[in-house]
Amino acid sequence: MTYTFHFADVFAYGDLLLRGAWLTIQLSAVSTVLGLIVGILGALGRNSQHAPLRWLAGLYVELIRNTPFIVQLFFLYFGLAQIGVKMTANQAALLAMVINLGAYATEIVRAGIDAIARGQWEAGLSLAMTRWQVFRHVVLLPALQKIYPALTSQFIIVMLGSSVVSQISAEELTFAGNFIQSRNFRSFEVYFVITAIYLLLSLGFRQVFRLIGARVFRRA
Repeated sequence: MTYTFHFADVFAYGDLLLRGAWLTIQLSAVSTVLGLIVGILGALGRNSQHAPLRWLAGLYVELIRNTPFIVQLFFLYFGLAQIGVKMTANQAALLAMVINLGAYATEIVRAGIDAIARGQWEAGLSLAMTRWQVFRHVVLLPALQKIYPALTSQFIIVMLGSSVVSQISAEELTFAGNFIQSRNFRSFEVYFVITAIYLLLSLGFRQVFRLIGARVFRRA
């Protein structure tokens, strides 16, 4: 059996691929920042002295980590629309990615905070710093440094998982690939190119995170 490759049929839609890749980058970058913030707040909630906060944070983490991302996405986009909360596909995609990443980041950040010696807290408090000041200036940065590799891996997983949002017609990279394939029926060529682009995006994001980590933690 012989097969003639026609990658030109894919690259004829180069502008569509670029737009899809750019939206993937945008969704991933914004969800990374917001998801990390949610993760830090969630970790504070999990370690809170107030039982209701611990319970709510724990419920959030368990609910998100034990349900499929695509179900969360459909709930936000289709489910909430039934009660009058309507979002665009891109808005629902971003919100789903932030919520999903936030739950996983919560546990990762909490592990980093728990790894900081109790003496660090006590030393900060002995200097008349508030608990919030101790957390910000003494605990948070060393904790993030300890769990940074795990965090960056989770960021990459969320970026790759963004392919699922094509199911609600968010026009990211996978959506672009599906559209192109539906026009030229060159499945092998289309998904080979899509795979290569995702690989490049993953390597690019890893390099960016490596540079950010080196700069932030070196200065610290």
